Amino acid sequence: MSKQIPPRSNRQILTRCLGVIACALPLLAAAQTFPSKPIKVVVGYPAGGAVDIVARTVGQSMAGSLGQAVIVENKPGAGTNIAVRSVIDAAPDGYTILLAANALAANMALYQPAPFDAERDLVPVSLVGRVPVVIATNAQSGVANLAKLIEMAKAKPGFVNFATPGNGSTPHLAVELFARAAGIKLSHVPYKGGAAAITDVLGGQLPLVAVNALEVLPHVKSGKLKVLAVMSTARSAMLPDVPTIAESGFPGFEASVWYGFVAPAATPKPVVTKLHAEVQKALQSAEVKERMTSVGGEVTPGTAEQFAALIRSERARYEKLVREAQIKPD
Repeated sequence: MSKQIPPRSNRQILTRCLGVIACALPLLAAAQTFPSKPIKVVVGYPAGGAVDIVARTVGQSMAGSLGQAVIVENKPGAGTNIAVRSVIDAAPDGYTILLAANALAANMALYQPAPFDAERDLVPVSLVGRVPVVIATNAQSGVANLAKLIEMAKAKPGFVNFATPGNGSTPHLAVELFARAAGIKLSHVPYKGGAAAITDVLGGQLPLVAVNALEVLPHVKSGKLKVLAVMSTARSAMLPDVPTIAESGFPGFEASVWYGFVAPAATPKPVVTKLHAEVQKALQSAEVKERMTSVGGEVTPGTAEQFAALIRSERARYEKLVREAQIKPD
């Protein structure tokens, strides 16, 4: 009896299915053995800064759980674009990931042509946490609170100056967002880093500075700076008596610094899932929570899909702001 040959269409379907299985098996095998060597976390900022500290703290916790070293590699420059590009171009195997911040969403609008497309070139792994941006003033400036600042700015549009760590920095963008919400015009004075900006506000050269909460804390404790508001959704544990922008008459306003891990776009989903689970586990540890608090922030557990939604929404918000305010990078 002759063997029946399946119709051509059935053979094609069978062949395709076998091909999919053949492609998936190596990925599944890789995920089952992942990680089998050290993982590199790229940071687009210098060593010793808040992002670097967060990367090393979370990485150390992950290393203990994974049984492999997690090595932090600092690649500052070009507004973090060098670091981002190095991860996009890395092998998509989970062994090279990036701890990104707001610049990941903002730089696609700030730099033209866009240096990358975060939604196409990278895959979100996990949000890690947030650190509030604050608006602070010299204690002798006479700006008693946010309402007074708005009053001054409306009386003399463009007359009140504010310092930030640089054009297109997260504090710069945060204040521009606030100014639009408040219907005021402030004049931006960019510096090369938060320390230089704070120094001139302490010296009375400018009345206001916008930086992350950690940078102003020593000067607030010494009585030289007064924080007018934090730009997070909730009050900062470091500055519990300082109101949020939302509390000060702008419900829903939020402009925090956020941190999160991303990987090359083609990284196998099982590997991304495992990395996400390990980050979430690290965020539950007392050491990581304490370290995040020490840099002025808080851990933010959540799904990879929630992080992807954040990147999309932040990208749209920054694109609109950069276009309307004609913001250029340093």
